[in-house]
This record gives sequence, structure tokens and C-alpha cells, in this order.
Amino acid sequence: MKFELKTTDNSSCARAGTISTDHGQIETPIFMPVGTSATVKGVHQRELKNDINPDIILGNTYHLYLRPGIEILKQAGGLHAFMGWDRPILTDSGGYQVYSLSANRKIKEEGVKFKSHIDGSYHFFTPERAIEIQRYIGADIIMAFDECTPYPCEYNYAKTSMERTHRWLKRCFEADKSLPALYGYEQTLFPIIQGSVYTDLRKESAYFVASMDAPANAIGGLSVGEPAEEMYAMTNEVCSVLPQDKPRYLMGVGTPINLLENIALGVDMFDCVLPSRNARNGMLFTTQGTLNIKNKKWENDFSPVDPEGNSFVDLDYSKAYLRHLFTVNEMLGKQIATIHNLSFYLWLVREARKHILAGSFAQWKAKMVRQMEPRL
Repeated sequence: MKFELKTTDNSSCARAGTISTDHGQIETPIFMPVGTSATVKGVHQRELKNDINPDIILGNTYHLYLRPGIEILKQAGGLHAFMGWDRPILTDSGGYQVYSLSANRKIKEEGVKFKSHIDGSYHFFTPERAIEIQRYIGADIIMAFDECTPYPCEYNYAKTSMERTHRWLKRCFEADKSLPALYGYEQTLFPIIQGSVYTDLRKESAYFVASMDAPANAIGGLSVGEPAEEMYAMTNEVCSVLPQDKPRYLMGVGTPINLLENIALGVDMFDCVLPSRNARNGMLFTTQGTLNIKNKKWENDFSPVDPEGNSFVDLDYSKAYLRHLFTVNEMLGKQIATIHNLSFYLWLVREARKHILAGSFAQWKAKMVRQMEPRL
């Protein structure tokens, strides 16, 4: 993997760059739609490529390990071949599931024992095993195995967890070096910074991760319930430490406004289930704010979902029609809403890139944040 930093905005730390992988280029800043179980839920690959058109998507190691299983993926020739996707893929290591399965897992130095949410069977992930599984999955970018601490989190626990994550990171790099590449292309391992919302821990973790000299760096453990101001403060601290010439990936973030604020702080890559999950529940993100398409107020509103929608997605449907689809529980409604939201997110980061390159990002961002704040 290679990264070329094109420019940095004069009025902020926003950056525009290009990541090159064996499956294609990724223009940053970028949002990655989440394809947890070898699919972006509710969207055909045709719509994903032609309408949403992301440079890269994300898969989840924990879910893919359980179903379809690594033997099936290995027989298929990796996740790209299995799901018919020829662009870059990033896989999470399963560390977030360590956080989300708190009632059904036990953490120790060797790794994490957890119970499957599907059938109750027990499994054990170590840093080495997480890297091995990601080899079989075959994503272009793979993540180190870490522990995502909850919010709020006691300082001593956050410190202990961060130090364990650092030890696991060393083991991940050793495993990555020892395991041969599969499927005829290279994989790139991203380390993850932790430290909860404690400035000294975040900076310590950022310095440690930067010292590993990986091709890129990730920021984990945010967007887990902390106020947005704390997320921004921690991101700012970390980005002030991380090298300028390497991509920065803020994991699991977030709303459209979160994206713009963190781009301004120097983040290059994002992922989040929010646009697709909220779409399935009828919440749409637009250039004018968020709206619940299931509300009766849209029943006879024949205007487009977004007045600027034609600039980012070719979906010629009115609010009234989309509301009707949700009212009768037609699956097409969820599909249209998902395509809309993901297309909007991709449009937003690409517009950010255009304005960074043009030197007008700060003014454009301020305007967009004001526009997107209302609930319609």
C-alpha cells in the first residue's frame, strides 16, 4: 500500500490524498460502507458499484469467521471472489466485538474467549489468530487485534487495556510477518490507538503506534457514547502526534457532521453502520438536515427527498412514495433509503476533498454543518 498526500487545507488540518492498493486507488478523505457479512446490507453489488460507488468497503472478521467460515472463504479464493467485489476491502479484526459482547466474553493476556451470538458456541481469538483469519478473508487492509474500552471507563482500566493492546499489537506484527500472503496480492496491517478519553493515554498510545512505523494508523475506542466534543478533543490530540505522510483512520464514526469535523482535524478514513442502519429505520440524511420518512407530514409531499439529491444519487422518488413503501413494509423502501444515505455520505466526503484541493474547505464545512443540523 502507498499513500500520496496531495494537499493540506490552509485553514484547518484537512487533507486530500490517494491510497494505492492492489485492488485500486482510494481517494481520501473517504467513507467506507460497512459490509459486515460479505454484503452491504440490502444493496445489490450492482447498485453498490454504480449508484453508491465507494472506493472501498468494510467487512467484519468476527461475523465472517462465524458465517460463512474461513474454510468457505478460502475455497472461494478470498472475500473479493466470494462476494464479487473487485475494489479494495478493509476488515476489522474483531476487537470491537470484544467490546460489544461484554456479557459473553472473557479477556486475558493470551486473548479473548467469547460466546457466539448465533449458537452459543465458544471461541478464542488471540492476536495471532485474528491475523490468520484475516489472511484467509483476504482484505487489502487488515486491522490489529485490540480491546475497545467502553465509555465511561475508569482511568486505571483504560491504561491497563491500552498497555495490553500495545502488547497485542507487537504480536500482530510478528504474526503478519510470519504468515505468507494468499490470493496473489498484498495485505497492509493497520495498528490501532486506544486510551479512552484520557489525553495522556491517547498521546502515549499515539506515540507508541507511530513508533511501529506502519504504513497507516487507526484511532479506535471513540464514538462509543462519549460527547462529540470529547471525540474531537481526542482525535485532535492523536492527529497532532501521528506522522503527516500516512493515512489516519477513525474507526466507527459517525454522523455527517462528525465526518466533517474530524476531516478538519486531519482524519482521512471513516466507517460507520449509521447511514445504512438508520436508513432501514426510515431516517434519512440530507443536505438540509435529517428526516424521518415514516412521519405523516411526508404523506402528500411529492418533492424529492433531497433538493440536491440529483448531484449525488440517481433516485427519482418523492418523499410521499418512499413514505408509502415504509408504511406498507415494502423492502424496496429500505433499499432506496440505504442507497440514498450511503450515496450522500460518499458525496459529502468527495465534496470535502474537492474543497480541500480548491482551498475553500473551511468556509464550505461551516456552511454544511449549519445546513445539516436541523431535524426536518
